[in-house]
Amino acid sequence: MQAQQLADIVDLIPEKESGIKSKNIVFAKQQMIASANYHISKAGNDMLELGGNAVDAAVASALMVTLVEPQSAGIGGGGFVLYYNQRQQLLTSIDGRETAASKAMPDLFLDNHGQPLSYPDAVNNGKSIGTPGLLRALEMLHKKYGKLPWTTLFEPTIILAEKGFPISPRLHELIQKDPFLSKNKTTREYFYQKNGDAKPVGDILKNPQLAQTLKKIAQYGVKSFYEGQVAQDIVSAVRQHPKPGQLNLDDLKNYQAIQRETVCGNYRLWKVCGMAPPSSGGIALLQILGILDQNSFYQLPPMSVSAIHYLSEAGRLAYADRDQYIADPAYTSVPVQQLIDKNYLVQRSRLIQANRSMKKALAGVLSPPLSNIGMDKNSELPSTSHISIVDRQGNAVAITLSVAAAFGSRVMVDGFLLNNEMTDFSFIPIDQGQNVLNQVAGGKRPRSSMSPTMVFDAQGKLTMVIGSAGGPAMINYVAKSLLGVLDWKMDMQQAINLPNIGSRNQETDIETGTLTDETLERLKSMGHTLKIWEMTSGTQGIFIDQNGLWGGVDPRREGVALGR
Repeated sequence: MQAQQLADIVDLIPEKESGIKSKNIVFAKQQMIASANYHISKAGNDMLELGGNAVDAAVASALMVTLVEPQSAGIGGGGFVLYYNQRQQLLTSIDGRETAASKAMPDLFLDNHGQPLSYPDAVNNGKSIGTPGLLRALEMLHKKYGKLPWTTLFEPTIILAEKGFPISPRLHELIQKDPFLSKNKTTREYFYQKNGDAKPVGDILKNPQLAQTLKKIAQYGVKSFYEGQVAQDIVSAVRQHPKPGQLNLDDLKNYQAIQRETVCGNYRLWKVCGMAPPSSGGIALLQILGILDQNSFYQLPPMSVSAIHYLSEAGRLAYADRDQYIADPAYTSVPVQQLIDKNYLVQRSRLIQANRSMKKALAGVLSPPLSNIGMDKNSELPSTSHISIVDRQGNAVAITLSVAAAFGSRVMVDGFLLNNEMTDFSFIPIDQGQNVLNQVAGGKRPRSSMSPTMVFDAQGKLTMVIGSAGGPAMINYVAKSLLGVLDWKMDMQQAINLPNIGSRNQETDIETGTLTDETLERLKSMGHTLKIWEMTSGTQGIFIDQNGLWGGVDPRREGVALGR
């Protein structure tokens, strides 16, 4: 497979579109949760109604994702959590990213001839499955900051798994369109009818196996997942796969979530904070905003040709640095502060021409120069879910979670799907004779683009809680929505509704059917090569002002905001 083919995989096999449904802004005075599915929002809102805090709501809603959004995320995958405690003025994050098997080597996704595997061969493969991290992250979050009993948080998902829920139009579409899901016996029996068709919209889907798994974890803690029968079942599924992986029981037993400092920077009047590596989301978002700040982006009319041009060019510069410099900080020194330094971003911003696209940006030169680093090429895929929460005490959680591709590895164990997050490593460990920082290594966490984000005003007051689904493009989705609110004075829903645009240092991405022919032609005349495609984001955000909470959800999914 050629490098460009690898780069294009994200567009070839996304979490498919399922239509756009109009959404209205939702207002609440005290508390709110915004997610990609009614049942997810209800589970979290139920915890808030019981007197729980944002952390309790986050755990309950994240567990529900496993049941009702199996294509996107769940306990077989991982995620990143941003947590803000209003009383303590504490902002922190928890890294629940999956890890590679301890015996994994840089050539994990190379064939016998040293060539990268095709996407189907890589994802439908035991090698693609990493040690799930979500439950350890939720456990750490709850132990440190939760309020309700651990067992209470599991009740909504256990009850619904036993009772069953109607298959939504989006879930049905994704089952129907998936080319690999029906090839696995367990997933075929769960998602399909006996005649081979996807179970229809409205069909009641029950998952008693997941209910039993969650009952064990609720009663005995996550140790029962990482060391008990569930762990054995995970390892057996990986090692007995027709194309086996190397995950072992010690990999699960030894997995730890990591509490990390957030990455923060200024954009005009606001302080914007996000995830540190191994996520690239926080750094890349701050780079885009910092570069646009130098070009007075706020003065450009919404979705004008100039606005699209500058946002795309800033994206090119940020993604060039992302692909070169960001990886698991336990395995390499990531120059975080250099990458978001104002003087550095001033230099980067000067590379943008007002009327001409640079097409392909080079990574910036740091001081001292970091040498012998290759450019990462991976197949990070856009199946993810995001939840934003604010409780009545003003505490907040932004949690983005994922199993990587739609339905992950398509391997189902004990009622949940296992991830294929190892394909977020670079398939190619060496680029033009130089090591790629995001190459595979035993125990390493693959780089991510997950971008849970919080924004604070000039007085330090929390103003926005936001994040998105959407693979590498989720950085651009969050940037677009932030700019819509902060610069163009839109409400949260209007900002999320804006056309998805940007660049991942490839073509200029344009959401299908959103811009006029005249706008497209003007962009082409400026040298933009356009990729017009279904950019299925999953952005959920909450804006906070003196009146209360304003929730917006992505119309491209089945999002719902609930509050009081």
